[in-house]
Amino acid sequence: MPPIQDHPLRYAIANELHARPFPVATAPGTAVYLAIKHPDGSNGAAREEAHAHLLDLLDRHGAQHPQPGATHFSGSLGRHHLKWEQHTEFVAYTAFFDGVSSRPFDPADFEVFPADWLESAPGQRITSIALRVMARPDMPKIIASLRDWFVPESLAVAHVLDDAAVVAGDFRIDPAGHVRLAVFVSDGTDKRRVGRIVQRLCEIETYKAMSMLGFSEARRMGSRLGELDTKLTELTGEMADEAAPAEETLPKLLTAAAELETMAARASFRFGATGAYEAIVNQRIQLLREERFLGRQTLSDFMVRRYDPAMRTVKSTQTRLQSLSDRAMRAGELLRTRVDVQRSAQNQALLESMDRRADLALRLQHTVEGLSVVAISYYAVSLAVYLLGPLTKLGLSKTTLTAGVTLPVILLVWLMVKRIRKHLE
Repeated sequence: MPPIQDHPLRYAIANELHARPFPVATAPGTAVYLAIKHPDGSNGAAREEAHAHLLDLLDRHGAQHPQPGATHFSGSLGRHHLKWEQHTEFVAYTAFFDGVSSRPFDPADFEVFPADWLESAPGQRITSIALRVMARPDMPKIIASLRDWFVPESLAVAHVLDDAAVVAGDFRIDPAGHVRLAVFVSDGTDKRRVGRIVQRLCEIETYKAMSMLGFSEARRMGSRLGELDTKLTELTGEMADEAAPAEETLPKLLTAAAELETMAARASFRFGATGAYEAIVNQRIQLLREERFLGRQTLSDFMVRRYDPAMRTVKSTQTRLQSLSDRAMRAGELLRTRVDVQRSAQNQALLESMDRRADLALRLQHTVEGLSVVAISYYAVSLAVYLLGPLTKLGLSKTTLTAGVTLPVILLVWLMVKRIRKHLE
């Protein structure tokens, strides 16, 4: 083939599809799983702290380090095989080792994760799983094990992957702080297939726990949403009855709308993540291809009864939050329109009042102009009499002279004032 330039991301894209291979698990065998969620989510600092925490664990066992910036790692820790994965909101550690302890779900199995190392974890445990993998015994022994290991009312058990194994768990936290899961492997089941079963069970529990964070958020918001719903109803009623001035109702309505928008913005990521995690849980259960075990509830049955109502609550809260936000915005727009109409009417009345005042001012001006003509004419006549004073020597009296100049002076002053007003207009 002739030389051709590869896209710079070609190999990265192809390798991403193979970046997280399924683990290999044997029967009998044990897996211990730990998921740690960083309080600040998935920012760069959180990822660096999680990576440093992994290196600390590897250094304790003298194990090889992953590549810088890696989001997954697989390697040996003494007699354990460690699988590490970094996800958007959490990191997951899974340690496998051959054989099972004499005490089922012995807390000592978790000693692969030292106590001081756990104490220094950059986050909180979201879940931990003790998983026991055994060769499938006869039916009475399976039933006895299920009775001894799990809480009957919560137990979910099923044949999976065309009867390749029987899986069981009650999704409760035992006294040691772990969720117990058991896998009874049928003869002839490949160890890679067992690894896929183990991986999917761990994913079901982890993503179930992560999605339940959205349920906690929904419950926390529920009471406040109820209060805001009542407040919006009251404010809308005030708008309809005009029980309070719009200028008083509008700030209250805008405050409620702003609070709802803030709640929606803060809960947006958590509710969106909850929907994604729920989809993963349901997908992983479907991939197990469950078949009922002796009439017991399956994992799907357990989720329908215990898990799905919580997810419906999250969706209902999300829908209610959006509905209340829309209601507040619509009510605010209507009230703003009413305020604008009222202000337009007030402005119209103000303009009319200004027109009336201007008309009165004009009339007063005309009156003042008449008076000013008289006043100016009075002084002008006096000046004219002084100017024409020498004519009194010709026999004209001062009274006659004043009478003779008064009308011409008044006419000239009136014409002058009229001309000035016309020029100004």
